[in-house]
Amino acid sequence: MRKFEIHDLDVNAFVKELNNCTGQVWMTTDEGDRINLMSAFCRVIGLMSIVQGGSLSHATIECENEEDESRLFRLNLYGKVEDK
Repeated sequence: MRKFEIHDLDVNAFVKELNNCTGQVWMTTDEGDRINLMSAFCRVIGLMSIVQGGSLSHATIECENEEDESRLFRLNLYGKVEDK
């Protein structure tokens, strides 16, 4: 599993793409908290910890599934994901 950092990501778009993920997705905050974003409860707690002004400020994402990683990485880089 590879990790990538996210910065200033649109929260609504990010949650929408998380719903399309098939494997486990973890977020690690600057404080070292590791949160499973596939759990609805953990997702709320995790996103609340890094949301500033309606955008995700900074975190590291780790995906179990390479396709999920690619989808979320493209969203982070381009601000949108093109469906295949």
